[in-house]
Amino acid sequence: MTTTALSRYADLPALVGLMTGDEKHRAAAESTLDVLWVLYDRVLRVSPETADHPDRDRFLLSKGHGPAAYYAVLAAKGFLSVADLRSWTRFDSPLGHHPDRVLVPGAEIGSGSLGHGLGLAVGTALGLRAQGRTEPRVVVLVGDAELDEGSNHEAIAAAARLGLGAVTAVVIDNRSATHGWPGGIAARFEREGWSAQTVWGRDHDALADAFSVRDPRTPHAVIARVQPKE
Repeated sequence: MTTTALSRYADLPALVGLMTGDEKHRAAAESTLDVLWVLYDRVLRVSPETADHPDRDRFLLSKGHGPAAYYAVLAAKGFLSVADLRSWTRFDSPLGHHPDRVLVPGAEIGSGSLGHGLGLAVGTALGLRAQGRTEPRVVVLVGDAELDEGSNHEAIAAAARLGLGAVTAVVIDNRSATHGWPGGIAARFEREGWSAQTVWGRDHDALADAFSVRDPRTPHAVIARVQPKE
């Protein structure tokens, strides 16, 4: 475990500020900050000491571009050091513009092309079921634009039909999708047998309440709006 004095939510902007050079994805990073904090601070059963425990909760970052907020939260929770943040994207740094599973402590998957995370969450949940592990939950964070990728539709359809209640999908809705979904994002999941809630993505209590929903046979989706309605 890496100890750091910067371990509060209020410290996250300072931690993010140590990472420069990816201004293109700054908004993408900031859109995930509150969701990531609530997950690691109040929801996920995982810590630096249990990062390899077979019964840990799994968090899969599918929306991997602009990972500064993710790295900041990992540093605040002791998975990374502040020194790691200062060196991000350098040649010898473990922290790249997309997280690498084999280099970043606590990262469950490597990211790159969008659209893979939900399918990986389904596969992870099936693997845990095959091992008889019923306690771990699998939380995957995707973006609303990422849902334009066709692979997500297959994963959404399969998860409910397979009764994968271990899966929780978090959709960051910043209105960046090219096509959008008729009836809204939550309705798309509900049509396939998921439970779904839409909350304001900066409200920590509302997010924690939405994440508390869990049924052993029903996957759950939390749509976190980070832009107000017009």
